[in-house]
Amino acid sequence: MWSSSTDSKGCSRCAAISTTSGAREVFGELCSSNVDFHADLVRNIKTIRASQDLFDDLSADPLDRATAVAAEAEERAPTEAAIITRPFDYGTVISYSFDPSTWQATRFSDARRYGVWYGSLDVETTIYETVYHWHRFLTDSYPREDRLITGERRVFDVRCDALLIDLRGREAAYPDLLDRKSYAFTHALGGFLFEQGANGLLVHSARCEGVNGAIFRRERLSNVRDKMLLTYRCNPARDVCEVERAAGERWLRIRPSTLY
Repeated sequence: MWSSSTDSKGCSRCAAISTTSGAREVFGELCSSNVDFHADLVRNIKTIRASQDLFDDLSADPLDRATAVAAEAEERAPTEAAIITRPFDYGTVISYSFDPSTWQATRFSDARRYGVWYGSLDVETTIYETVYHWHRFLTDSYPREDRLITGERRVFDVRCDALLIDLRGREAAYPDLLDRKSYAFTHALGGFLFEQGANGLLVHSARCEGVNGAIFRRERLSNVRDKMLLTYRCNPARDVCEVERAAGERWLRIRPSTLY
């Protein structure tokens, strides 16, 4: 049974998928269209442009900090392609593992059994998606901060070669695909597709007009290339986030409240 811990309130089809036979019927009809996808997906992650000493707040002694760096490096699980593998083996700050308890709950994963890698067909879609998640973090952590908070991002092109479930346009009949508050339906759908051995899917973004790819099989991803660096400047108290490609030159201005 493809269950989810997410509150099902507001999920219009959760009753229909509450049984195995009901889920197979609903998801079988929903996932009837495929696309043979051979192109890049754009990945947008946090970064630090200028190198920083992450342990300088622990000790003023350079030898102590060097010891901390060495210990962190010793504990870190090596990976040849972290940009691809991180969603599948996302672990603690100092190590990566395949421990399911460290996976992150997302639209198509409840973090219990598998990780999902997300990319978009264009850079702008990744920006709207990541601004939403970053703004949630900022308002949870610094709700009264009336100042610009800066975040730096690194954007990549990643090759995807896979037969994907094509859910583009299906939100008209299945609005729960793009529900902005509840992941109950999409968690159940993700679990169903994972158990069926699906490679992944294409679906419209819930935050903008773009398209996202959700990939379940990391072997379908390859050829990671740098695309650009971005800077986000957000004032949580004033509902504004500005995005720069070049320092001091605004590219996009987003009101995060419109993404909820």
